[in-house]
Amino acid sequence: MDEVLQELKQHLDEKLASEMLSCTIAVGELNLEIPADQVVRVMKFLREDSQCRFVCLIDICGVDYPAREKRFDVVYHLLSPRQNHRIRVLIATDEVTPVPSLVSVYPAAEWFEREAYDMYGILFSDHPDLRRLLTDYGFDGHPLRKDFPVTGFVEVRYDDEQSRVVYEPVQLNQEMRNFDFMSPWEGPDYQIPGDEKASE
Repeated sequence: MDEVLQELKQHLDEKLASEMLSCTIAVGELNLEIPADQVVRVMKFLREDSQCRFVCLIDICGVDYPAREKRFDVVYHLLSPRQNHRIRVLIATDEVTPVPSLVSVYPAAEWFEREAYDMYGILFSDHPDLRRLLTDYGFDGHPLRKDFPVTGFVEVRYDDEQSRVVYEPVQLNQEMRNFDFMSPWEGPDYQIPGDEKASE
């Protein structure tokens, strides 16, 4: 399998040298890193080239690196049933720069791109219907970003008295405790309520 991946890597190095930032083999998979403005051209090549034939779009997902200038990676997973290969294509982008949509190349990209927009806030240009997919229309923020609060901003519940769904700000029943000790087997240097019985 490594020889097959090496041959495919060499083929892509020859054919897409000017369009790729890098082409590496890691953990038994071929990874391409490309600039966002080349995504449509590269994906068409990967789909139509006789040695590639990546005709099946498996997934599009996002990865958040908040410390980077281009904080998001858009990750495409492709499958070639004829060649029995998989490939991963990565594009780096930020919060305001849209990535060209792949709906014209892979129609299945429509909902994957909507999900990436909804969960991460990644924008896709020329998308036919870029709107939220998994969260509510009035939802504030993007829940898979690493800076999104774990509790969220609002809670949704059904109110029997009003006979409708209501949105309320999140209220924590107890203040957050500072779990800053090194090991979970150590205890904190302060007394947790209820522990006074153990010391007797």
